[in-house]
Amino acid sequence: MLDKKVAELINDQINKEFYSAYLYLDFSVYYEEVGLDGFANWYMIQAQEERDHAVLMLQYLQNNGEKVTLEAIAKPDKELKDKLQVLELGLEHERYVTSLIHTIYEAAYSAKDFRTMQFLDWFVKEQGEEEKTAEDMIKKMRLFGDDAKSLYALNSEMAGRTYTAPSLTL
Repeated sequence: MLDKKVAELINDQINKEFYSAYLYLDFSVYYEEVGLDGFANWYMIQAQEERDHAVLMLQYLQNNGEKVTLEAIAKPDKELKDKLQVLELGLEHERYVTSLIHTIYEAAYSAKDFRTMQFLDWFVKEQGEEEKTAEDMIKKMRLFGDDAKSLYALNSEMAGRTYTAPSLTL
């Protein structure tokens, strides 16, 4: 049986991961509409990753005998204005998600819930990778985004991303 606070935080995080997927779908739609299909692909895959994160957490709660409560997913509320701003919003969101994962980890640590801490280790590492990738995308857009040929190459790079489901053993 999980600590009550830890279980509640994980359940809340499930809903926040689904929101992340919804947000990244919105980013994908934006990039498709402005003709950057590679960036649209990148964020479509990012949305799929976020859905999988939610499902992993859902399964973790179920495997530990906890009830899962799914809430309504809020509509993304940011006005998407330009290709760089969207990437910056992505980094901001990843930093927010990192803070949420750290909050759950702190609660698990306080409760001496070592199993949950071990489960969350993967998410802590994943968030570090997500932030680094978002930072790198912003750097590349700042360097190359105003040059049509360079933007084409960058868009092609983003189009090459494929999806690999996480292999986290529960």
